Amino acid sequence: MEALNSAVLKADLEKQGYFILGCRRRLFPFWHFSKYLGPRFSNRHFLSFNQEFLVLIRSGLPIVQALDVVIERVDLKNFHHALVEVKNAIRSGTTASEACSRFPEFFSPLYLASLQAGEKTGDLPMILARFISYQKKIEAVRQEVRKASFYPLLLLGAAVVTVTFLVLWVVPRLSQIFIGAQVSLPWATRFLIATANGLAASAVVLIPLTLAGIWGFKALAHTEKGQLILDAQKIRVPLVGALFLEYALSNFCRTLSVTLAGGIPVIQALQMATGTLNNRKLEKKFSAAINQVKGGDAVVNALERLGFFSTLALRLVAVGEKTGALPEMLNNVAEYYEMEINRRLDRLSSLIEPLLIVAAGFFIGGIIIAMYLPIFQLAGAVH
Repeated sequence: MEALNSAVLKADLEKQGYFILGCRRRLFPFWHFSKYLGPRFSNRHFLSFNQEFLVLIRSGLPIVQALDVVIERVDLKNFHHALVEVKNAIRSGTTASEACSRFPEFFSPLYLASLQAGEKTGDLPMILARFISYQKKIEAVRQEVRKASFYPLLLLGAAVVTVTFLVLWVVPRLSQIFIGAQVSLPWATRFLIATANGLAASAVVLIPLTLAGIWGFKALAHTEKGQLILDAQKIRVPLVGALFLEYALSNFCRTLSVTLAGGIPVIQALQMATGTLNNRKLEKKFSAAINQVKGGDAVVNALERLGFFSTLALRLVAVGEKTGALPEMLNNVAEYYEMEINRRLDRLSSLIEPLLIVAAGFFIGGIIIAMYLPIFQLAGAVH
């Protein structure tokens, strides 16, 4: 579990009814091996839970009974335990939003706000249905990004493995044959053999340096300053920087639309939407925009000063503010950015895949040709 210090963690757990014998700080907080040892809680699990829960409460079942039915179908141990605790808390008189807030690792602030809005309006099924629709659209965009990046990454990985195998295993063995035959080697073959020997000799140094570099990068990424630097550079990377930015803006607009439609005040909705950007640099800039709205400025003016939104998006937000249809217009803006993401993914795929194929063919073909040139010379000498 995460907390500012051991005293805060102990106090939080004792409030939840736990008796704490002791707690200590994790030595390397950025290495989490447990997540690789079994099924992890994902958005799909949460979506499945909410869909079943919505069907049950729409049919007229009380929340506690609906949770009883859903809990029987939950396989993940930690999530199962959390739902049991939530059910017991609701049974003892706690509201659903307050009970779920005890488990922030499963229930996001946006979900808790949706529950609060449903409790206030008395129409929890409608609020949950809106949240599920939001979650489905966000998950669909994520799947598109994963699907578009899978083949290029697979191709890159296969090329790296093949080149590594040729350079570190095939080349040294063929070079011994050439040395034994005492044949004059072409410059390309000499360069390849020298490269392979150099890599093999320096592997003792390169492997620890690579692992140390990965460790240092992960350590930097888990510091406040490091995250700010990395997130700032992420949206500036050529070709994919704009994709990261549009994905963040799509999440922001979709979340803001859902929260406003649920009756949450503008400032609180903006704060929740800012939390879905997943970029510290953007969050910092959007927090400044929220302060401008607090001071009485219009939402569209604050967003325009950020310099991230397109002219079309700003026009839609301006129309929404004037007509009182801001949630609907923000939903349109989110769909616009999702279309842009799909278009950009198609363009990147059509550009990157041929480049990777050409690059892989160049390196692998170059290695094979460099190794076969001496064999052709030997064959010519025999004739």
